[in-house]
Amino acid sequence: MAQAAVSEGNVLGWAKTDKRRMLHVVYRVGNLDKTIKFYTECLGMKLLRRRDIPEESYANAFLGYGPEDSHFVVELTYNYGVDKYDIGTGFGHFGIAVEDVAKTVDLVKAKGGKVTREPGPVKGGKTVIAFIEDPDGYKFELLERGPTPEPLCQVMLRVGDLDRSIKFYEKAFGMELLRKRDNPDYKYTIAMMGYGPEDKSAVLELTYNYGVMEYDKGNGYAQIAIGTDDVYKTAEAIRLCGGKITREPGPLPVINTKITACLDPDGWKSVFVDNADFLKELE
Repeated sequence: MAQAAVSEGNVLGWAKTDKRRMLHVVYRVGNLDKTIKFYTECLGMKLLRRRDIPEESYANAFLGYGPEDSHFVVELTYNYGVDKYDIGTGFGHFGIAVEDVAKTVDLVKAKGGKVTREPGPVKGGKTVIAFIEDPDGYKFELLERGPTPEPLCQVMLRVGDLDRSIKFYEKAFGMELLRKRDNPDYKYTIAMMGYGPEDKSAVLELTYNYGVMEYDKGNGYAQIAIGTDDVYKTAEAIRLCGGKITREPGPLPVINTKITACLDPDGWKSVFVDNADFLKELE
């Protein structure tokens, strides 16, 4: 028993010291060209790479605000012949920091995009925000901020027990609770989790709506990918924290990149990718 306790402490302590970074967020779209056009023309993203895998009937594209080796990016997946997905009620939005929200909203409107919340201060705060939707209905929150190295700055997911989720992401993922805010007037609480400060790195925004324990995840949103120096230790730490491993750690066929995949207590999927293998893949 003493030996097990020591090894558990070592593994969990290692999760905090591992070199981790949010690499990309993966979701499915019905028309790759249309979405790429919207993201590049309306949101100012760059198309970083695109690949077609006909033998597996899918294609994907990586877009963002800087190179993948140093920036959080989106990975769009198009499955041949599937033109519509159910986003569900669990996925919330992606956050993008912009210097002028009103100007961005005007551009989105000019390109025929959908604005679901006009620019204005956030409820109970001062930050100017707006909400728009992409061609597939994924929501983007535009946040007015000064220049930042990481404009693609948030992924918001809804959870059924916020304290349970915070504990899991701190211990199993080695994330830090950056801030927590309760909004009793609007009956929700949020927690910002990440590997660095909000103004310089991408974060996970977890939202708890009072009394709502479960959500429909749909089939559109897929997962977040996170870099790690050791997928084997990562999987062990996740198991020790009660997470479910859905893909045992090891190399992928053909490209040999080592990964492991897991589910959090609400069933949200994450994939951990070996840092060195990821950089080789980018070459």
